[in-house]
Amino acid sequence: MRRRFKTVLKWVIGIALLPYALILIYKLEFIHPVSTLMLWDLATLQGYDRQWVEFEDIAPVLVQSVMMSEDGQFCNHDGVDWVQMNGVIQDALDGESTRGASTIPMQTSKNLFLWNGRSFIRKGLELPLALGADLVWSKRRLMEIYLNIAEWGPGIYGIGAASQYHFKIPASKLSRRQASLLAISLPNPIKRVASKPAKGMKRLASLIERRAKGSGDYIKCLYD
Repeated sequence: MRRRFKTVLKWVIGIALLPYALILIYKLEFIHPVSTLMLWDLATLQGYDRQWVEFEDIAPVLVQSVMMSEDGQFCNHDGVDWVQMNGVIQDALDGESTRGASTIPMQTSKNLFLWNGRSFIRKGLELPLALGADLVWSKRRLMEIYLNIAEWGPGIYGIGAASQYHFKIPASKLSRRQASLLAISLPNPIKRVASKPAKGMKRLASLIERRAKGSGDYIKCLYD
């Protein structure tokens, strides 16, 4: 029994440490990581479409729009927005409904190594992974990986496949309007279809367009 316990413990520790080893490996820019959702689609024989796009070949308006929609403090935090996180924790302690506080590093870590769904267990695993990814990778590499593994439709992963699927153009040619529609669809790309926006989506897209135009210093870590 003791031998079996030690064997199981070694496997558990190995699985727990694997994502941190992968963070080091994914620092190499020629490696194109895949997400757990992509692996699930492969395992269930659904398949997926993903066309890796280098950061410099992604339209800056898309990067601006995603930052302003998903994580406006991306350039200023260390992987976790502690001000937002403290607010979520306080709301939970007070018994109030919690709001989202996921940063782009947190979402990238979740997509690469964890699973969808809301739970404190997943969030607890997500935080150190986000801090590790932000420490090891440059902000450009973080954004590049995020934009190439994010889901933008059923079986559609990454901005390369998304821009072709929704607008029939490469990621480098996206307009500011198209970029804002793609950005606001990220929280729920199955219901929010960038190429078929409802009135509510169009209003949100207009707001993100205005924020993206004034992003200025917010994106300095990516385009200095």
